[in-house]
Amino acid sequence: MSATAPANAVEMRGITKAFPGVVANNKVDFTVRAGEIHALVGENGAGKTTLMNVLYGLVHMDEGEILIDGKPVHIGGPRDAIGKGIGMVHQHFMLIPVFTVGENVMLGREPVTGPGFYNRVRAREEIAELTRKYGLALDPDARMADLPVGLQQRAEIVKVLYRGANILILDEPTGVLTPQESKELFGVLRDLVKTGKTIIFISHKLREVLEISDRITVMRRGNVVGHLVTKDTNEQEIATQMVGRAVLLRVDKKPAKPGPVTFKVEDLTASSDRGVPALKGVSFELRQGEILGIAGVEGNGQSELVEVLAGTRRATGGRVLLGDKNVTTFDARTERDAGIAFIPEDRRGAGLVLSYSVADNLILGRQRTPAFAWRELVLRLVAIRDWARRLVKEFDIRTPSIETAARNLSGGNQQKIIVAREMASRPRVLLAAQPTRGVDIGAIEFIHRRIVAERDEGTAILLVSAELDEVRSLSDRIAVIYEGKIVSIEPGDAPEERLGLLMTGGGSARG
Repeated sequence: MSATAPANAVEMRGITKAFPGVVANNKVDFTVRAGEIHALVGENGAGKTTLMNVLYGLVHMDEGEILIDGKPVHIGGPRDAIGKGIGMVHQHFMLIPVFTVGENVMLGREPVTGPGFYNRVRAREEIAELTRKYGLALDPDARMADLPVGLQQRAEIVKVLYRGANILILDEPTGVLTPQESKELFGVLRDLVKTGKTIIFISHKLREVLEISDRITVMRRGNVVGHLVTKDTNEQEIATQMVGRAVLLRVDKKPAKPGPVTFKVEDLTASSDRGVPALKGVSFELRQGEILGIAGVEGNGQSELVEVLAGTRRATGGRVLLGDKNVTTFDARTERDAGIAFIPEDRRGAGLVLSYSVADNLILGRQRTPAFAWRELVLRLVAIRDWARRLVKEFDIRTPSIETAARNLSGGNQQKIIVAREMASRPRVLLAAQPTRGVDIGAIEFIHRRIVAERDEGTAILLVSAELDEVRSLSDRIAVIYEGKIVSIEPGDAPEERLGLLMTGGGSARG
């Protein structure tokens, strides 16, 4: 490193932004040096996305100032940000699936010829020049919907580069990528920095933050609580600053002691919401006291699989056996009564009634059982309150009262309501779909501990997660799903590279 420190590409001073009932950013100072990859980390609600939305002009700050390359600037909207050389690649891509790569990249800035005709040849030449310059191989004539997620993201990066971005903000860029695609992305980011670009990298994956960044800013509850140099820190220190206490990052579990097969799926087929085959002959066995993880890139049939197994989607063929009982055609209520519990991936849409109280959500789906109702008609209110108080305490649900509406709780506490309700029913089989999606490190640690405890008490657990680290950390065996088929069943300690290869249709299968 030279004696002269690099200039600051971005300085945000005293940024304050309040929304009704919450201060999202409280006098935040944030500095990014030119030509570095700077990670911005924090739990959900820490204020990092709000801060970047202020920088990109999507949110207007209440107080503070922004300097780009040492000069004060006014950013009234994304157009101003783009004019100042700032580009943002959002967590959910802003692409039009039916358009080609070229049409998406050029949208709003199309090269034209004559009286406003789209100049396809010039567009192709400009994209070819960009992709060659930055090593971002892309076919400008490919239809966006036909590309894998990693290439769609690459198109998003080319789009912001085409608009002249020197400062790139990437919000959770690896959230939907396989390990191989993440490695390719990191190669792209390093190459961009070599050409003089500056990158702000928002992520909750601490291992990736340590791999890709030069420096790290940690936020907690709207405040900056730490500035770290990546080479001098570790996951534990970052997590402790994020949460404000020591956190167990690795799942502490003893080897499983699997019992007999309790759940069997045989040649299962099902269709997606659009009526196309989503499951194409899925088969596996699940034993008492084990966690079988399902690993796969999102959209390969995992959602349809858990919905069929939970009784919320019809199978078109095959069988599902609980012990010796055929439960293939059971609806959700009958499955619940048979001993199959379900943590759905969409907690707000399928797991909770947000306007109901914590207590009511803790008996949801079981409100007609003898424990909570007399002759299925009259609710046993005292029993419901006692049950709710016990679960709130046991599962550490942070709520002012059991009468508080679920919508007023944080995402992590909403998730704990579902986990508590499903685990407390003492199920034979627990279907856990994305059990920690969108929750904070502290809640993740708690939910992981409960899942392992449930396994150790003899429950058969099927875990579906888009986070490969979570699947590898919790699972005793891992089934890889690709294009609606289980392509291999691997040991729980299978290497990440092998799983990533199988998830994209490569590698040799193992039964």
